[in-house]
Amino acid sequence: MFNSFKRKLPEISIFHHPSSPPSTKALALLKNSLQGPYPPTNPTNPPLAFNLSIVENPPTEDQLKTIQTFIRPSSSSSSSSSSSPSYTSPGLTFLSAFPGTQAPEALHAATAKDVVDLALKNPKALKYPIVVDWGSGQAAVGDVEGVKRMLEDVRKRRDGEKLTGDEVDEPKGWFM
Repeated sequence: MFNSFKRKLPEISIFHHPSSPPSTKALALLKNSLQGPYPPTNPTNPPLAFNLSIVENPPTEDQLKTIQTFIRPSSSSSSSSSSSPSYTSPGLTFLSAFPGTQAPEALHAATAKDVVDLALKNPKALKYPIVVDWGSGQAAVGDVEGVKRMLEDVRKRRDGEKLTGDEVDEPKGWFM
């Protein structure tokens, strides 16, 4: 009865750096999905519908904290219990390991504030792109494949396909 209240356009933000090839590729992928058929292999499909925010500044401390909660552990790192999220330092999650972008302080970036301070000094120290679907709680950092997964989830919602796993927006626990 009240499902129509949940139907609104997804809000997707890309924290973009023009000199980063993965960031440029992710931005092109997002823009193309809004302008042309999605998936592009089927020209009869309509474009995706979502609000795209392109941000050329590093995320704020609060945004980084939120984004970090959205990042799903990779399948290789979830060999222990999958019910408890594993903590990863913001420095490991958001900072580039590319030589020349690291400052000595990067080795000690243990908090989101440390990462923001470092990114303000050297924007190339961040892994770009940082793409966030705020409504569904998904994020991809430095990973174009993660952006493709986000777009596929938006497509599934558009086409009314059943989502699986963490993507399902259904009550959990005793509400079922």
